Amino acid sequence: MKANYFIGNGSFELREVEMPHADPGEVVIKNMVCGVCGTDVHIKNGEPGSAEVNPPVVLGHEYSGEVIEVGEGVTSLKPGDHVTVDPNIYCGQCAHCRNGKKQLCENMQAVGVTRDGGFAQFSLVPEAQAFRLAPSVSFEAGAMAEPLACCLHGIDLAGIRPGQTVCIIGGGAIGLIMLQLAKLSGAARLILSEPNEKRREAAKTLGADLTVDPTDPAAYEGVKGTADVVVECVGNNPAVRAAFDFAKKGATLVLFSVPKPEAQFPLPLFDVYKKELTIKGSFVNPDTHDRAVALINSGKVDFGPIITHRYPLSELSGAIEAQSGSESIKVVVMAQE
Repeated sequence: MKANYFIGNGSFELREVEMPHADPGEVVIKNMVCGVCGTDVHIKNGEPGSAEVNPPVVLGHEYSGEVIEVGEGVTSLKPGDHVTVDPNIYCGQCAHCRNGKKQLCENMQAVGVTRDGGFAQFSLVPEAQAFRLAPSVSFEAGAMAEPLACCLHGIDLAGIRPGQTVCIIGGGAIGLIMLQLAKLSGAARLILSEPNEKRREAAKTLGADLTVDPTDPAAYEGVKGTADVVVECVGNNPAVRAAFDFAKKGATLVLFSVPKPEAQFPLPLFDVYKKELTIKGSFVNPDTHDRAVALINSGKVDFGPIITHRYPLSELSGAIEAQSGSESIKVVVMAQE
């Protein structure tokens, strides 16, 4: 089979390797579609992922495919099932795992980060990490289960109540998923802040009541102090500054984005004090993947305006570059092409 390995120093190498075979408790998946995540971009640039990366390794943790082989003892899946993969594998033994915070696991492994993942024609995963998709669901939609699951964790932390005003900062794939989840949570008014016109148009299609260009001073001023919940999905200082500015008194801010490891932001202490703000971080997807699959199977989340670019497996480097550019929203790799 073909597999595109990350070999370090920003480089990838397409290799011919042996097909995997399922040991007890494992399944072999024919990979079909794998999304390019911001984490893949960070790893390519030499920055940390959700767990430590040791090249050579096949990246790609947002993917779907078809089960072609099951190991001894596998009972929940059979060959022919369409599945999506929850990449995060927790140790179950550390203090965080034992105290209801397994997403903070000290020994976490992840398919497509520490284990070979979706940027290959086939992959091997534990049975517990594969979730069945409805046969009618496209592989492209199925590949979005992992980012959707991460967003669900962020939405849970946001605690949106029906009737509230929610502002999403950033109109990339994550921001546009968050927008839809906020709507499903009962937000009465949805605002999206994004300088890219193409992404603002996608947000309108997906239900935003108001889209603003944060580089327009009048538009920026008009959103100040209006949001009960702000979800920041960009990862730079202007976006974080906007999150504090757009928050009304008593608001909750979820800083969802993946910033650079060295990123710093001067906390506006008086805002936190006077507005009585609640600030939360959000990391990966503990116990939300099944709910993400249920939403995808029911057609409640629309990925049509989100997936904008498709690349064959052999052009993975180009796909990652495209995900970093302003012309794309979500880039996916077609693993069998």
